[in-house]
Amino acid sequence: MFERFTKGARAAVTGAVTHAERAGADSVTEEHLLLSLLDQKGGRSSFAVVALGLTDRRASMESAFAEARRRGGLTKADAEALAGIGIDVTEIVAKVEGAHGEGALAGDRRSRRWWSAHRPFTAGAKGILEKSLRVALGRGDRFIGEEHVLLALTACPGVVADVLADHGATYATVERALYGAGGEGQARAS
Repeated sequence: MFERFTKGARAAVTGAVTHAERAGADSVTEEHLLLSLLDQKGGRSSFAVVALGLTDRRASMESAFAEARRRGGLTKADAEALAGIGIDVTEIVAKVEGAHGEGALAGDRRSRRWWSAHRPFTAGAKGILEKSLRVALGRGDRFIGEEHVLLALTACPGVVADVLADHGATYATVERALYGAGGEGQARAS
């Protein structure tokens, strides 16, 4: 599938690996893909992230990711579902951190792969890349661009999509920023 990626999409993927390395993460996540897209200049996705004001709110998004890691990676929907059955995630996080230290649910962010430079992609990150292919094909595009990766990040439920939506970047708003009003009505890839 990588052969179908444009230069910009390849740069987004390799940039995600760089972000994972800098963070000392064992694997490349959806968050790393988004951070890499936010770093890009001059591509279609960079136009959309600037138009939506995401580059100006990067610190806020990184803070939201840190808070989600602190909750053990639970999405808002997960926390709400647990609240619906009487489980208060905030209370559990406080108790775990009280016993084991702040950030205990975030897991060890330090790499255990000291012997290898290879960082695998998580199932979620792989799913984003697969979804970007479906988004591209759904739009009638032959190649996968970084804009397709950005759209896939908004379309796949999870922490990254939650954070993007909280910052005004939904599938519809990103699609409008990328393609204008004429971009709507295209079949949303499933």
